[in-house]
Amino acid sequence: MKPTAVRRTVLAASAAALALLATACGGSGDEGKGDEGKGKADAAPSAAPAAKALTAAELEKAALVQADVKDGKVVTKLPATDDVAADQVTSEEAACRPLAHVQAGVAVGSPAATVKRSWTGEPKKPAEGASPEDALLAGLGAEKMLITLASYEDGGAEQVIKDVDAAAGKCAGGYTYTAAGQKAKILKVEKTQAPGGADEALAITAIAPADEGVEAPMKLVVARKGATVVSFAVVNLASIVTGEDFDFPVKVSDAQLAKLG
Repeated sequence: MKPTAVRRTVLAASAAALALLATACGGSGDEGKGDEGKGKADAAPSAAPAAKALTAAELEKAALVQADVKDGKVVTKLPATDDVAADQVTSEEAACRPLAHVQAGVAVGSPAATVKRSWTGEPKKPAEGASPEDALLAGLGAEKMLITLASYEDGGAEQVIKDVDAAAGKCAGGYTYTAAGQKAKILKVEKTQAPGGADEALAITAIAPADEGVEAPMKLVVARKGATVVSFAVVNLASIVTGEDFDFPVKVSDAQLAKLG
């Protein structure tokens, strides 16, 4: 790829990332074809009494901070451009709105309290002797993640998992949404293998069109612990340029879910 083409594609990738994460910027790995649980929420038995919704102060204490991760950067006070409000997110297909909310870093449903974080991973080092173009792509090879914690009363957290699961099924063929004035299109949605550490969890890969016919993946994970739901929305700028898949950063979700007990 010529240097001018790389620069143009990088700019397009940055714009696509902004749209995908609503001006902000699951876990999927290789699952066996015989996984009978693929695409289903990984639920634990629910015989215990409903958990109490955490307050905003309690959520803040349980939310990720820099000391909780070994690498990457955690932002605890998001800039206004990253902190999208629920009424700024709409979807042309009402059934797909829960997915649009997760992508934009907005809590699904009617939470009692919410707290947000962002995390940016370390870029990859280019190979020795790499061309300027390959070095530039290597520098883009870092994940950018929005993390939204939300607590719910009266079984609301369990309902969020059901709503997102239903949306992933109904919107498998794609949808369009607008977040903070940015319109974006999703070509298709696939449920994948969710990471562990939660009472219930869903992992989703959403595919969006990028520059020059590239189809770029975005990773979404929604996990419930008690009455709290944590959603993770992740893009990788290099993947937006190349269309290649990337791994959901499980180490970050593990660290966040562990703080919820």
